[in-house]
Amino acid sequence: MAKYLLDTNICIYIQKHKPLEVLNKFKALSVGDAVISQITWGELVYGAYKSQYTEKVLKELEQLVRLIPVLALTDLAAEHYGQIRAQLTQQGQLIGANDLWIAAHARASQLVLVSNNIKVFTRVEGLKLENWVNN
Repeated sequence: MAKYLLDTNICIYIQKHKPLEVLNKFKALSVGDAVISQITWGELVYGAYKSQYTEKVLKELEQLVRLIPVLALTDLAAEHYGQIRAQLTQQGQLIGANDLWIAAHARASQLVLVSNNIKVFTRVEGLKLENWVNN
């Protein structure tokens, strides 16, 4: 069963094999310990289409999702999204739309969100976080 939901920046680090501490932490996991959100998948595909090497990057992404499955969004994730967005709006601390969805997906799925963007995600109450960079 999955333990970690990997943010987009962590997936990119794994693809590029740097920083090494991220790659090593990922390699130490058991198969199935890590997943990515459908939102992260969309961000990665968007990045591929923005690249001048679209086909190459898309093939690399196909290999990545063989190692890290894509977790489908659920109704519960949508409920968490609504709760988190309302709370952050009331606090005047709204985060980016995709980050909000990724946080909601992780929290609803009771997974640890792994990101190098911890500062943004600490605003989300009840979200378990790890940063594998410089750890």
